[in-house]
Amino acid sequence: MIKTENLGKSFGPVIAVNEVNLHVPAGDIYGLVGPDGAGKTTLMRMICGLIVPDQGKVLLNIPAVYEKRSGRDMLGYMPQRFGLYGDLTIMENINFFGALYKINRSTIKERAEEILEMTGLLPFKDRLADNLSGGMKQKLALTCALVTRPGLLVLDEPTYGVDPGSRKEFWRLLYRLNSEGMTILVSTPYMDEAELCAKVAFMDRGKVVVADSPARLKSNFPYRVLEVRVGVRLPDIFNGLPQLVDVSYYGDKYRVVVEDVQAARQAMENRLVTCGLEGGLRWSEVNSTMEDVFIALAEKEVF
Repeated sequence: MIKTENLGKSFGPVIAVNEVNLHVPAGDIYGLVGPDGAGKTTLMRMICGLIVPDQGKVLLNIPAVYEKRSGRDMLGYMPQRFGLYGDLTIMENINFFGALYKINRSTIKERAEEILEMTGLLPFKDRLADNLSGGMKQKLALTCALVTRPGLLVLDEPTYGVDPGSRKEFWRLLYRLNSEGMTILVSTPYMDEAELCAKVAFMDRGKVVVADSPARLKSNFPYRVLEVRVGVRLPDIFNGLPQLVDVSYYGDKYRVVVEDVQAARQAMENRLVTCGLEGGLRWSEVNSTMEDVFIALAEKEVF
């Protein structure tokens, strides 16, 4: 479906994408994650043909899901920022976008009503884009990307800044499209969304550091994770303990990443004794998450 070979792009002295080899199989939902500036957007734009690479090549083999077409006409792209026209209505934006692809008005209308029904935007088709909520704007951008009926959909952080309910609804749409045969390449800053992908590639400093299924990435995580409670609100109490790889405080509990459970437990108990809280440690071991994997990879602890 998508294959890149030693793909590279620099902007002056900055290497944005550095010899990336990526393979996205047909029919997958494939995720790209990584810190800001990792090169995800530049990579996606080169795949879409919007940026010319300095080296390497992009190979696309896009099956026609809806019609007998192939090539970049079968690719839909939704950029990170809402790029449609606020002073046009939902339907006017869709008509404009469809006209860019030389789709006739009756076909646009037929497809738009089908997609707007799917996204829940049909009752609002005459509303100005400026008057839409963040989640509705993202759905409109998705509708415009889908009006060409692509076999490959490329989405650059499509739910960034959108409320959790709208994010969940957006991903239901992606799963529906994927079940109909569409291949989806999506970048996301949210690790719960990365969990929903068939495979995830982690990028950092222009390179793909690791690519695998979320299940395998988590199973290869080299540490153990503890959930710890001490009965009082002391967010920083375990900071600086060398036996803890990482520690975070959420609500009434700590999430602690360790190499040696017993050594970490003893160190935390000793710290409590020092603070006059002897016997207040309650803990249990929990499964690692993609958040844990992301933090370890971002800190260059490749596994």
